[in-house]
Amino acid sequence: MVETGIPTSFIPHETAAPTSARRRDGGGLNELLLLCAIVLFVASAALAVGVFLYGQFLAAESASKLEQLERAKAAFQPALIQQLTRLDDRMHAADRVLGAHIAPSQFFRALEQATLQTVSFQTLDFQVPDSQHLSIKMAGTAQSVNSIALQADLFSKNGVITSPIFSNIARQADGVHFNLAAVVNPAAINYSALVNGALSAGDTESEVPAQGAPSTGAQFGERQNETSASSTGQTPPPAQTPPTQTPPVQAPASQD
Repeated sequence: MVETGIPTSFIPHETAAPTSARRRDGGGLNELLLLCAIVLFVASAALAVGVFLYGQFLAAESASKLEQLERAKAAFQPALIQQLTRLDDRMHAADRVLGAHIAPSQFFRALEQATLQTVSFQTLDFQVPDSQHLSIKMAGTAQSVNSIALQADLFSKNGVITSPIFSNIARQADGVHFNLAAVVNPAAINYSALVNGALSAGDTESEVPAQGAPSTGAQFGERQNETSASSTGQTPPPAQTPPTQTPPVQAPASQD
């Protein structure tokens, strides 16, 4: 049969166009994913480079700050600062030592002032376990029991010797013997407190002016007048005040 090229049937047949379209759609999706991957990679690389450069910048800045700090430290003279620090430590140590130091002379002065003439002490035991707990134990003799009672009252009002306790009171041929136990007020014999009190008292006395006292020149003039009057036997004349002059009053001119 001869082929004429004319289709014998007009029923459409399937073509390969849809397959190529599906392939074209799949290729576009792959290209989009590839583009996204490239963008992410570039962004990650740029971020990594930025982090690296920022770390280098921080390291350089830290080294610069350390160098500036070392220059400032050298400008402050570390040797002098060390000497001043040691001096400050020594002064604080001396302050602590003086703060805990007691003045036994003040205790003996207070004991001398508060002891009656009819009472005498033979022994003294001054116990200092620490700077805040001071106590004494003494043995003495008094003329009578009344002297012991009066002595206890004086010690109670003394301020330095507190809480006196008299014990083992016994009358003997040379008088009434007794033992005394008392507590010493540490604040009353503290060396720093005594020195500060003396300095403040001296400053107060120096700042008080002499009120109502005449000047040196006036005193000298008065003494000189008294001396001259006593030598001549005459009373010095009183000081005369110059008469006040009243200005003349002019009458107003009359108008014709």
